[in-house]
Amino acid sequence: MGTTQISTVSGITLVTLQGSPATTTFMADVFERISALKVNIDMISMPPNHGANAGLSFTISDQDLIDVLALMNTLKTETGIKVIVSSVNHKISVYDPQMKNTPGMAARVFSAIASSDADIRLITTSEVEISFLVTEADYDTVLEAIENAVE
Repeated sequence: MGTTQISTVSGITLVTLQGSPATTTFMADVFERISALKVNIDMISMPPNHGANAGLSFTISDQDLIDVLALMNTLKTETGIKVIVSSVNHKISVYDPQMKNTPGMAARVFSAIASSDADIRLITTSEVEISFLVTEADYDTVLEAIENAVE
């Protein structure tokens, strides 16, 4: 592509809330309470709702895990949600301003990752960026696969 940039961030924790209320009010409350802890949220993903319950995943810095865990325990008590936490992950982002006008870019990157048989924890996208959250064990393999796919 020529203008494709790959960036990485280490020390990322994935927090997944299962069985949470499928309302924007609940999500706003969660994010407001995390904001009050002075914690930045990066990647956010929500699968399609199934009735009154939803899932919600987001990432934070590993350094903020203790504060957020305390809040998650409070939320578990208040709502009965299940909280799943996965730390020591890496975010790999592929950015290209031409991505939105280049059919096949996502296919190329996903095919490269598929050949590495990696454990992808979370994917978020925009018109010009695809971000992957990968485990520590798969980081080098996925990064190399992406680099080879976009060169």
